[in-house]
Amino acid sequence: MYICVFCSSSNSLDSIYFEEAKKMGSQMGDNGHSLVYGGTNVGLMNEVAVSVKSSGGKVLGVIPKLISDYGISANYLDELIVTPDMAERKKILRDRSDAFVALPGGFGTLEEILEVITLKQLGYHNAPIVFINTNGFYDNLKSQFEISYIEKFAKPEYSKMFIFANDYKQALEYIENYAQEKRGTKWD
Repeated sequence: MYICVFCSSSNSLDSIYFEEAKKMGSQMGDNGHSLVYGGTNVGLMNEVAVSVKSSGGKVLGVIPKLISDYGISANYLDELIVTPDMAERKKILRDRSDAFVALPGGFGTLEEILEVITLKQLGYHNAPIVFINTNGFYDNLKSQFEISYIEKFAKPEYSKMFIFANDYKQALEYIENYAQEKRGTKWD
């Protein structure tokens, strides 16, 4: 299975986040999964990619030329695709993935995982989506989603389109046992 992992490209994070990324990547490789990710050699992105690779998994990186030109493309990947822009990068990440995971990250991580949720809501895919809530990182986002349900900006049943996992084990268990649901459209 090809699992897309969105996460931070910062090296300035607490070690707890790097430890979870390493465990996630190692377990993915051990379980025979491949990684699809943003293609850099920095931050949690690098940690999960190196861990997948060292555990026997394949790694596909997809990076926009602008970011690649900064000299931070990983050079140990099985495949690296350089795209003209972020839009093409995200399309390839989605098209090449069977599941989506968000480890902690900044604005880019949020933008990417929220787009994947939106596309699932609209019926473009029916793949598993997981937030790994390391150190309670996504607690406030989860609360914001609850407000959206309460205030009727989103249907409460949309909470079933993804999960907040406590750790990599729960995330991979959900992905590996995922059963696609039949859903109506947003407007049903």
